[in-house]
Amino acid sequence: MSVFVVVGAGPVGRETARLLAADGHEVRLVSRSGATPVGAVVGVALDARDADGLARAAAGAEALFMCAMPLYTRWPADFPPIMDGVAKAAEKLRARLIVLGNIYGYGGRAKSPLTSTAPLAPTSVKGRVRTAMWERALSANVPALEVRASDYLGEGAGSLFTLMTLPSLLAGKPAMVSGDLGALHAWTFTKDVARTLVAASRYPGEWGRAFLVPSQHASVRNLAARFAELAGAPVPDLQVLGKEELEVLGREDELMRELPEMAYLYRQACILDASDTERLLGVSASSLDAMIADTLRKQ
Repeated sequence: MSVFVVVGAGPVGRETARLLAADGHEVRLVSRSGATPVGAVVGVALDARDADGLARAAAGAEALFMCAMPLYTRWPADFPPIMDGVAKAAEKLRARLIVLGNIYGYGGRAKSPLTSTAPLAPTSVKGRVRTAMWERALSANVPALEVRASDYLGEGAGSLFTLMTLPSLLAGKPAMVSGDLGALHAWTFTKDVARTLVAASRYPGEWGRAFLVPSQHASVRNLAARFAELAGAPVPDLQVLGKEELEVLGREDELMRELPEMAYLYRQACILDASDTERLLGVSASSLDAMIADTLRKQ
């Protein structure tokens, strides 16, 4: 039995902790509020920016999973000190470091399909934050891996689609969307992210690399139609927002203010080639219907 510490008690962090505990390991789930225990998982109340405190709480850990997720509006301020605290704790413990990341670092000029080895060239503030986090992990004197996901689906998942489009869609109201309704887009299941994180932690090859999470691809139009069908909702009435409309919403809502810089992800195809993850880690994507059904659990 090994000791593992998961930092961050969101949908991915909780599922990662659950999977590790199901394998018989001792698991500590760290969050500022103190995560509710999941089965055999122990919840620990701690601010991960406190590297010394995290190192004490993680004593004996073989690996640390960095799954923390501050508010979307506070990434530039909150992510760097959290990442630094987790990296320093891993160094103190000589523990391996597995980072949950995303595809923002590839930037708006990257061509699909994206691969794990494609160069990072961020074109947004949040993309630069994510890239700096990975660079901090790489600079640690411990083995590090990053697992990169696209937009989340799954119970409790927060993404542009689940936050902006889905509630109105399920209520039979006109639903706001951004970008090209017909462009293929990668949708990543939170439970597949957790499975990839756990599998990556066992990777016997050379570390200092990234893995993409195997995902399903569907246009926003087709995804919305399938959600409506499975939920018994009316045919979606999708209202495409242009740049000016997004800016107006941004003046009224703090979260919406963050969307324009990431809108490029929806104006063009966003396809992930996770074939190396499937081959090297043995993880494949769940079906789109399974992702949708899980997302609908608490809608």
